[in-house]
Amino acid sequence: MTTATARHILVSTEEQCNDIKAQIEGGADFAELAKQYSSCPSGAQGGDLGEFGPGMMVPEFDKVVFSADVHTVQGPVKTQFGYHLLEVTSRSE
Repeated sequence: MTTATARHILVSTEEQCNDIKAQIEGGADFAELAKQYSSCPSGAQGGDLGEFGPGMMVPEFDKVVFSADVHTVQGPVKTQFGYHLLEVTSRSE
């Protein structure tokens, strides 16, 4: 079974999500921004979600996590929880 590890930052608005993405693209540290801005409890761990397989996260996550390039920041991704920036940190087939 395919598994992946990923980290994310969850915020309430698309505008804030885009602002944070721009900071990351400008060289800011993903984990530090997750600790500062993410409303998800995973923010305390730099946004780390650990390892998971298809169907273990919301469908919007699965679509990105199991198709996006590893180590590229994706988003904003809208879910029922808010807006996410996602980074796949590893994926195994």
